[in-house]
Amino acid sequence: MSGEDAPPQVYSLENGFPYSHHPYGAQLARPDGPLLVQDFHLIESLAHFDRERVPERVVHAKGGGCRFEFELTDSLSDITFAAPYQKVGYKCPGIVRFSTVGRESGSPDTVRDPRGVSWKFYTEWGNHDWVFNNTPVFFIRDGLQFPHFIHTQKRDPQNHLSQDTDTAIFWDYLTQNLESIHQITYMFGPRGTPSSWADMSSYSGHTFKFINEKNEMTYVQIHVRPENGFKTFTAAEANKLAGESPDYNQAKLFTQLQNGERPKYNCYVQTMTPKQAEEFRYSVNDLTKIWPHKEFPLRKFGTLTLTENVTNYFEEIEQIAFSPTNTCIPGIEPSNDTVLQARLFSYPDTQRHRLGGNYQQLPVNRPRNMGCPVVSMFSSGLSSAEANIGANKCPHLLSNFQRDGPQCLYNKGSEPNYISSLPKANLKYKNLNNNDYTEKFTGLVLDEDMRKNMAKQEAERAAHEKIINGKINEYYYKSGVSEMDLEQPRALYEKVFDDETKKMLVENVVAHASLSSAPHIKVRVSQYFGLLNRDLGAAIAEGLKIPYEHVDLEGYARSIGVASSA
Repeated sequence: MSGEDAPPQVYSLENGFPYSHHPYGAQLARPDGPLLVQDFHLIESLAHFDRERVPERVVHAKGGGCRFEFELTDSLSDITFAAPYQKVGYKCPGIVRFSTVGRESGSPDTVRDPRGVSWKFYTEWGNHDWVFNNTPVFFIRDGLQFPHFIHTQKRDPQNHLSQDTDTAIFWDYLTQNLESIHQITYMFGPRGTPSSWADMSSYSGHTFKFINEKNEMTYVQIHVRPENGFKTFTAAEANKLAGESPDYNQAKLFTQLQNGERPKYNCYVQTMTPKQAEEFRYSVNDLTKIWPHKEFPLRKFGTLTLTENVTNYFEEIEQIAFSPTNTCIPGIEPSNDTVLQARLFSYPDTQRHRLGGNYQQLPVNRPRNMGCPVVSMFSSGLSSAEANIGANKCPHLLSNFQRDGPQCLYNKGSEPNYISSLPKANLKYKNLNNNDYTEKFTGLVLDEDMRKNMAKQEAERAAHEKIINGKINEYYYKSGVSEMDLEQPRALYEKVFDDETKKMLVENVVAHASLSSAPHIKVRVSQYFGLLNRDLGAAIAEGLKIPYEHVDLEGYARSIGVASSA
């Protein structure tokens, strides 16, 4: 309701009853006496104030976002049966969050760092997330290293100083893990300081498996490109704004949308057949490598348009929870990338810690088909989306066996919390690649059928993955480095970067590494980049005012020590 039909706003307690006294007043034992515990308005106000902050994100703490609209411009039905990618013209609303990676919530948003870009699609079938970064590669390719890597981007355990004061920890970790050099070459180039969230690319980085109606698998990576190109700051511009306007990117996007601008992005996939993956020089499970566009061209499939600002930052941006588990909707499966596999657990787990066990019942995280009333967050701007995100607009109602817990907003009424054959149970199960609703999972599973099914699946998987897994160490091993890890970043530096960008890379690295309190780390940084290009290493050494001694990969490994992979 709005206007004359809307009821008046009345100052009330959280139980809904009006409070008849002054909101700033309190009950006292006497005019100049102590406060009374019976003043439940006071107790409620103070108790809630003590609890009104949720823990900030361990990673991607600093960020902001807005609402968007997705439109499918080209069908992907030949490679996936995932529902949102079937019919050209399909549209749905969503919310996107942009962020730095290692920094704290109060830090500047123009600092040199990768940027997270996470998109949540509110489709009729359920929530679908893209949890991307603004570079196509990452620092590591071993899932277990992720906590250790992030620790080195945070404050020192002893003196609590950040890399703005001392960069020794930052460079010590990276130069010991040579697979990081591809990401570092991107990060210390122009892309490390984007000038606008609306003009910034984002990438899945990880490989996903798309499955079509014929049960055929295609390896896929997703790219999102701004229509105006990827705009960046120089280091000097970014540092100046970090001091003068620490929320620059957040304020810029808010103002753009408030002024009626509608920034737009195009969405693409790169595809690779299983045979191509077997013949590819690198592993499709290696997050530190790109797929060359000449071999695997971009195929457009959709657009994303930023539409409007959120109504409340805490409700829609701070409480929003993204996870690559929501990327893997029916028709899309995770690859064996170990960093992706680790994220499949870690992302939902951190939200359970941060927001509570029922975080997916919060309005911003609630699927449109949860089966309970949902107040639309999109009523003011999305002409293509339903004004009311209600269950009656969805092809099926969400139901599962998760119950109870703190902040349970929707406990599914009298539905059974197990597979039930009782008369009150009406739960059906959907075949994932068609529209039939069946009772196929009720009753007994026969051992003979189970064995046949497992044998068929194993035979189809084993031959292909034997070849794929041979490209990167798995089992109880840490992946090792080789000259192959230097090929792509070397090409990025020597063939993609122009002279001005090469000069910028040297200046950015020197400015950052010069803050290291450990002299031997500065030497190692010059040799780290010298593995890409001897002149690059020498230029960095000159900037750091240290002698340069070139080493090859074997010599570099010996200088820092050779560890066991097991």
